[in-house]
Amino acid sequence: MTTKRFFAGFLLVSLVLAGIVSYYASANPDGLEKVAEDKGISAKEKDHSLKDSPLGDYGVKGVDDARLSGGLSGVIGVGLVLLVGGGLFWTVRGRGPAAGRTAPEREPEAPSEPSRKG
Repeated sequence: MTTKRFFAGFLLVSLVLAGIVSYYASANPDGLEKVAEDKGISAKEKDHSLKDSPLGDYGVKGVDDARLSGGLSGVIGVGLVLLVGGGLFWTVRGRGPAAGRTAPEREPEAPSEPSRKG
């Protein structure tokens, strides 16, 4: 398997998980939220400052269908993470031997003997 095929498969699986599988995610609170509700801790919670942002609260602002909004938010999130991560990787990746370092010297190869027919 080539590297390009691996990354294409990785991208496809990521987009399917973020866009389609998240469509079927439960709307019920997870364990931590449930305990916070049961113990009265959630009564003290406040809205975060990014709640009204375009991707606030796991959805896309302006999309009324909650499941579609969550799927789009996931796909956009995957794209942003790949762009930022790929950009950082591209920026810091090595570009050959570092200054002052040279490639190790190789011993010259012995000339091969001519083949004899006979």
